[in-house]
Amino acid sequence: MSGLFEHLKATALPSWEAYVDHDYVRRLAAGELPAAAFRFYLVQDYLFLIQFARAQALAVYKSRSLAEMRASKVAMSAILDETDLHVRICAGWGISPEDLERAPEHTATVAYTRFVLDCGMAGDLLDLRTALAPCVIGYAEIGVRIATKVRSRPGHAQSVWVEEYAGEAYQHVAAEARADLDRLADGPLLPARLRQLERIFAQACDLEAAFWQMALDAADEDMGREPR
Repeated sequence: MSGLFEHLKATALPSWEAYVDHDYVRRLAAGELPAAAFRFYLVQDYLFLIQFARAQALAVYKSRSLAEMRASKVAMSAILDETDLHVRICAGWGISPEDLERAPEHTATVAYTRFVLDCGMAGDLLDLRTALAPCVIGYAEIGVRIATKVRSRPGHAQSVWVEEYAGEAYQHVAAEARADLDRLADGPLLPARLRQLERIFAQACDLEAAFWQMALDAADEDMGREPR
């Protein structure tokens, strides 16, 4: 096995591709994403990140070494910094900090974030990191995939968002997440344990795809159409 993440990605490839190549992502890259979809996504992603910061705090508790605790602390700090980015981007789309604080969590947001937290509460640090991996590493892959297309369109409405995840700083975060999975796996895993991690990873990918779809459906509703 070349690495745990690559194995998990290969075994969940249909779910992974449905997530990283979702219609939301394709339309964003092409500059065709409805503004209402992106605004709705921004608000929900802000709420999503709050819960993911909690997941990183849980990772500190689940850690069995000081090094793991420090790594989780760094990851939590990165997520909290990401919320600041969201506040700045939201301001450019007419969404105030007060709007963000008042917004209710969508069902898709609740489903995904509580799934991650439950994986961490019921399992160990590897379960938690596996549940987090599609988000942390997937956004890096999406950023790189669509950056060239976005850069070819001057004035692209979501270019700041794309550059954040395609940029060197976030790519480093994703690389560290990959390496962390391999370290936590600590060599070959028993078949039953590996299947358990495969299920967690695939479900997290499906929940990521549902998160994108949530934003598209919200835009459809905003324009008075039935969601797909």
